[in-house]
Amino acid sequence: MQSFRFLLTAGLLAAAADASAGCGSAFCSLNTNWSTQGTWTEPGGRFDLRYEFVDQDQPRAGTADVGVGEIPRHHDEVRTINRNYIAGFDYTFDSNWGVGVQLPVVDRSHEHIHNHTGGQESEAWRFTEIGDARVVGRYRFIPSESHAGAFGLQFGVKLPTGKIDVANDDGEVAERSLQPGSGTTDAIVGAFYSGPLGHRATWFADANWQAPLNERADYKPGSRIGVDVGASYPLTGKIALQLQLNTLWKNRDSGANAEPEDTGGTFVHLSPGVSVALGDKTQLYGFVQVPLYQNVNGVQLTADWSVAAGLSHRF
Repeated sequence: MQSFRFLLTAGLLAAAADASAGCGSAFCSLNTNWSTQGTWTEPGGRFDLRYEFVDQDQPRAGTADVGVGEIPRHHDEVRTINRNYIAGFDYTFDSNWGVGVQLPVVDRSHEHIHNHTGGQESEAWRFTEIGDARVVGRYRFIPSESHAGAFGLQFGVKLPTGKIDVANDDGEVAERSLQPGSGTTDAIVGAFYSGPLGHRATWFADANWQAPLNERADYKPGSRIGVDVGASYPLTGKIALQLQLNTLWKNRDSGANAEPEDTGGTFVHLSPGVSVALGDKTQLYGFVQVPLYQNVNGVQLTADWSVAAGLSHRF
């Protein structure tokens, strides 16, 4: 049953897990880092490929939905559609040490209304670009009892591999929160726990903190804290039900090219899903994510739902 113990979180520590609801930049707040969840802990490699669809079509102010332009801004946000492809490779060296590397490809379209000198001008962007890579190591403390839960630590960096100067067909460079990369190197630290839940189910908890170490071109993204809890229940030898609760606190962006008044907030999502085993080493999984609570600073675009699906294979 070890290969069916799929658990869920909202951190996505080793991937691009940006759940901010700002102008454009959005990823599902899911965790497919099965190694930290106790699903696969034996030495060896694992490849994971995930697709996400996030349609941010609802402007929001605080905890309330608003109409486009209802609260005047320099840019009235209209819609952002995110199609994310996240590739990851994880390697477990032994029962204690492991490392994960993940790289997203961002397919993003964005539309807003630019308010300038009393007039309104519709502006749009569409691009497919590599985002910011992450490299995250982990250390797992071995429990003294064979059936006890396991505790571990995570530590790593987000690298500035994504572009920060993508422009549209008119030569207009998109605002920094819309770009595929932040331009900064960020530190990542966290802790996780996984263990049995009753006779058949398993559960885990994951907490992580990410903060930029520098500023790039007058822009510095806000630091963030994610706390995630997930559980998995096997229905059959091949199918398991998944459930996760994801919480994210994000600080405001800063710098001359940032929009601090319209970035950051508190987000809580619920993500039910299912995983299906294809043999002993391969798993398919899929999730639907819905917001339980969203409290944004200023006015930001949010999604009423999002979906993610992927495949994981061990070597």
